Amino acid sequence: MRNVTLILTALLSVIAVVSGYVEELDDKFKEYLENELWLVKFYAPWCAYCHTFEPIWHEVGAELKSMGSPVNVGKIDTTVHTSIASEFNIRGYPTIKLFKGDLSFDYKGPRTKDAIIEFTNRVSGPVVRPLSSVQLFQHVMSRHDLIFVYIGGESLLKKEYYKAATEYIVHTYFFTASEEVLPKAVTLQDVPAVAVFKDGTYYLYNEFVDGDLSSWINRERFQSYFQIDSFSLYQMGELSKLVALAVVDEKNPSEESIRYKTLMERLSTEYRDHYKSDYQFGYMDGNEYINGLIMGEVEMPSIIVLNMTIDGYCLPESKIETIEDLLHFLNSVLDGSAKLLGGNGFVQQTKRHFYKAKSTVVSMFQAAPFFSCLVFSLPVGIVALVIWGTCTAVPADDGKPVEGATASPVLDAHGKKAIELQPETTEKTSEAKKED
Repeated sequence: MRNVTLILTALLSVIAVVSGYVEELDDKFKEYLENELWLVKFYAPWCAYCHTFEPIWHEVGAELKSMGSPVNVGKIDTTVHTSIASEFNIRGYPTIKLFKGDLSFDYKGPRTKDAIIEFTNRVSGPVVRPLSSVQLFQHVMSRHDLIFVYIGGESLLKKEYYKAATEYIVHTYFFTASEEVLPKAVTLQDVPAVAVFKDGTYYLYNEFVDGDLSSWINRERFQSYFQIDSFSLYQMGELSKLVALAVVDEKNPSEESIRYKTLMERLSTEYRDHYKSDYQFGYMDGNEYINGLIMGEVEMPSIIVLNMTIDGYCLPESKIETIEDLLHFLNSVLDGSAKLLGGNGFVQQTKRHFYKAKSTVVSMFQAAPFFSCLVFSLPVGIVALVIWGTCTAVPADDGKPVEGATASPVLDAHGKKAIELQPETTEKTSEAKKED
């Protein structure tokens, strides 16, 4: 079955290339940006993941084409067009950017077709979309877990809302609406207002309590409790919040895993107002990514608090049995009494580099042992040959006798040792002196 899938994926890639769904670009593609929308993948030929990602990228191009999207899909080799890599600050591969007029938007989500297409449709459209009826409002709410809505007419708050929407459109949707189309359960104290709809309810922005609008949107753009993956966890580094996680095995859920998830979800709801400025709550399926962060192994299930700003973490010193235990642990992290592990000091960064290198080598040998042996044995063999050649090299003889040295014995025609040649001396031997 897997072979059939691989063959179909390869065929789709070939069809996409032939059909022109994905264009190979050069440094002149900047000339098109003024009047066209472009979704571009920046890649390097030596990047193994770029090759793995290639079929998905062609699927993205083919589907956007079939949808009638105005977005063009392309890719550019930054090892050939090095000025492009420098100009757009490309630091990793593959990097995905959507170009819209004078603006460019970085995609930092999962490398899946559906996620990339959803990002493309959201960012390529209007930054703020109007909700003109109750039915449309309900339809949008049924499709999205989280949306921001501005309610009211022209105001300074609206200008700030549009500015913030331009910055955070890469993460979520922004809408405008009148009071008439809002659900009946929504109660507004003042208009204009900004609300976030999530977790089956809504929360209103309060300038005096929440600070500036952009910071509030940045804090509220996540659900109060959800499944966190490596991509969303990476984004947590942009926040000032700590991340409280239940690390569980979703494939083989134990009773303790379910209890940890339930406790974390209950706390995120019941104590939201108390912790909303300090914590982001969620759960993570599997411990592989967490193990890479802490350079160790976290047991499953377990509770952990991450400080993504400094790559630090805290673990409970005793077992979490009740919500009171969980509250005590979270409060101990906030007041500094919990032991902070990890960090981004020089020693930790050095250890992290070695850990990543080790993990990369191990994963290479697991995925392709023969190729990995060839890759690592070739340079080692070359170095070994150089060392061996240096150690066994015979110095060249220049043919000049060393002053004061005895010449090598000379053999006569019969193979017998001839008289050895002695170096001349100006001093007479003792026997010669006696004869004189």
